[in-house]
Amino acid sequence: MKKTLIYLFLVFVSLKGLEAQIHNPIKWNTSVEKISDSEYNLVATATIESNWHLYSQNVPEDGPIPTTFMFDNGNEDYELVGNTTEEEGHEVDDKVFGMKIKYFENNAVFKQRVKMLNKTATIDAVVEFMVCDDANCLPPTEVDLTFNLSNQDTSTALSKENKKEQLSKEKTKVSTSKPKSKKGLLGIFIIAFISGFAALLTPCVFPMIPMTVSFFTKQSKSRAAGIKNAIIYGLAIIIIYVLLGTTVTAIFGADALNALATNVWFNIIFFLLLVVFAVSFLGAFEIMLPNSWANKVDAQANRGGWIGIFFMALALAIVSFSCTGPIVGTLLVEAASKGGIAPIIGMLGFSSAIALPFALFAAFPGWLNSLPKSGGWLNTVKVVLGFLELALAFKFLSNADLVLQLHWLEREVFLAIWIAIFGALTLYLFGKIQLPHDSPITHISVGRLSLGLITLSFTIYMIPGLWGAPLNLISAFPPAQHYSESPYGVGSVKQGGGFSNHTSNEIPEGAHLMAPHNILAFDDYDKGLAYAKKVNKPIMIDFTGHACVNCRKMEQNVWVKEKVLKVLKNDVVLISLYVDDKRPLPNGEQMDSKLRPGKKIKYIGQKWSEMQQLKYGANAQPFYVLIDTNENKLIEPTAYTPDVDEYYNWLVSGISNFKK
Repeated sequence: MKKTLIYLFLVFVSLKGLEAQIHNPIKWNTSVEKISDSEYNLVATATIESNWHLYSQNVPEDGPIPTTFMFDNGNEDYELVGNTTEEEGHEVDDKVFGMKIKYFENNAVFKQRVKMLNKTATIDAVVEFMVCDDANCLPPTEVDLTFNLSNQDTSTALSKENKKEQLSKEKTKVSTSKPKSKKGLLGIFIIAFISGFAALLTPCVFPMIPMTVSFFTKQSKSRAAGIKNAIIYGLAIIIIYVLLGTTVTAIFGADALNALATNVWFNIIFFLLLVVFAVSFLGAFEIMLPNSWANKVDAQANRGGWIGIFFMALALAIVSFSCTGPIVGTLLVEAASKGGIAPIIGMLGFSSAIALPFALFAAFPGWLNSLPKSGGWLNTVKVVLGFLELALAFKFLSNADLVLQLHWLEREVFLAIWIAIFGALTLYLFGKIQLPHDSPITHISVGRLSLGLITLSFTIYMIPGLWGAPLNLISAFPPAQHYSESPYGVGSVKQGGGFSNHTSNEIPEGAHLMAPHNILAFDDYDKGLAYAKKVNKPIMIDFTGHACVNCRKMEQNVWVKEKVLKVLKNDVVLISLYVDDKRPLPNGEQMDSKLRPGKKIKYIGQKWSEMQQLKYGANAQPFYVLIDTNENKLIEPTAYTPDVDEYYNWLVSGISNFKK
């Protein structure tokens, strides 16, 4: 007991002496707005200190940690109505992360509507968030929130006349809480529309165009009637596919789709699903619905009238499923990652592209003569789509790898796979590879040659990415440059000497070559300390984060300078501790938090964050500490230091103290 009191006293003294380095720039307040006897708005207000900013709930993947609300509804006393809404905020083009990021300054208001099912006095929630300023980023922080329903703001109780106005305002807030939603939905529609045209050029659909249009024009009493029936046929196609998108959204829920798409296991399932689609398109087998379905639907198509036309469209969807199914599946997977009504918009774009030719050729049947004849080129289109599906599949596997931080599919491996896929596609287009359903090639058409040259150029374009090229054209697909074996390239030797040309056999146990400078680094404190004792070098502890903007600025703008890089590679042992590492600690290593009584330290990042606060009285990143092998400070720690000379002098001063 005595030792415990002494330890707590020492911790208190150390924190007291360095309390200026403990940042707490966010204050959370809660309130409740009564909408009706059973519905309430739970309002969480963040008051943000000057110069700090809080990130939005909607942050692109591989960006900063988004603000996330988790409601404790174990007793099922209520149900959530819609998303947690937020204010408009600011959107900036962040050059470090290479993406547009939304954040809030000064204050931010979040609202979650709930419908009460049982009587309860309070609703508990947890908000996880990340904040940064121009020099620091704080680790992901969790704060408990309590919403007291008995003390709701009665001034916001609405009369019937005002309810419609309030609901209208809240719907507006929902839309402004996702500034990218309109743009994102437009992008989904365009991609789906292009995919629909690609599906038209497959062996299952293309031959149906002249057959179907001729049927309508011959069976109709007049040309106008034929055009009308073809238009109804096209609308029926749109309705069928939009119903499919609506069904997917209704079954999983608009919010759940986005959550599923960012889940590790669902990313792995999507990867396997797309691989199956790709192998099918390449000719290994065909994915088909039962023939009995097509027969039953075809029988209904003979009924005539609008109902008969609808069943004709349904028959087309079923018969062509072996070609359109993989494309539709891929679109639904991609749309799911956007959440909301994206699957519906995707199916609208896809079906519109398929339906459009039927209406146009019915109106202008003379155009049918200009259509190319069916042939082997249709299978070529199908195979090309198969290669594209295979390439896209690895994006989903990469998502899972990034979340788990397994480093199995790092940037170089991802690019090598894509280079192999598009290289094989190039050889296929040039006739050097033939697949099961291909016709014999006597010559290469101009169109096939042109497409082959495009894929060859794209393949060559990606190759420098193995040597650190940024590849801006495909920046959204491969992992970020810092998630790689060596951002400067496979086998590269950079300035600064040290470990830049080491092989994996020469790297000490528990260490790795840290991106982006090939510095020998440890991410485990004990292993790094043991190695420093072995080689008798000072230690630089780098408290950092995967989502820390200013950490990346230091690494990209300061560490890269030759004199600094030389010191980091040769004169210190670098231990990089990621405070936002979400990997769980093994059960035996989980412990009670000393800073948050009653809470457990469950994640690796929480362990390092608590260590930083207890030992050094700071909670912001980047934060650099120089210590000797006995864990004594060699110099006062420093934080974000964009001045290269100042940072270099700090390093040299600490190292010289070690040598005394």
